[in-house]
Amino acid sequence: METKTVITEFSLCKTEELNTTYQTLVSRAQEQTAKAYAPYSNFHVGAAVLLENGEIVAASNQENSAYPSGLCAERVAMMYANAQYPDVAPVAIAIAAYTQGSFLANPITPCGACRQVLLESEMRYEKDITVLLYGTDHVYLIDNIRKLLPLCFEKSSLGR
Repeated sequence: METKTVITEFSLCKTEELNTTYQTLVSRAQEQTAKAYAPYSNFHVGAAVLLENGEIVAASNQENSAYPSGLCAERVAMMYANAQYPDVAPVAIAIAAYTQGSFLANPITPCGACRQVLLESEMRYEKDITVLLYGTDHVYLIDNIRKLLPLCFEKSSLGR
């Protein structure tokens, strides 16, 4: 048996260390948390996707009493961006979470389903998507989605 190691590398920074474009993207994700429909979990998530043309598409999580029929903010934002701007590549996504009266100190990471959807967008446009995961103590800055899902299922996995 052979053992392999997968390492995910990311930068840890303060919000004020981000460039102004990324600060704006984080701010838009934070704003979206107020628009979340989260009556069951009380966990409000906002996501903002920066497109290559400078547009920002933002969304929030939308829960449903019939779990798992709701959708995470990341998927709502990315799928809306892909539907409304099918010829414009996403270049970055920011994600923020708010619960019990405040933003989380440590960033949250996307769930597995969101990672797969985000990776599909990265592969669709053949361009890396920078990920900004916001927490009040620090921001995780990740170069691309593949770093969030290193052993991923992709088109080549279908054997085609």
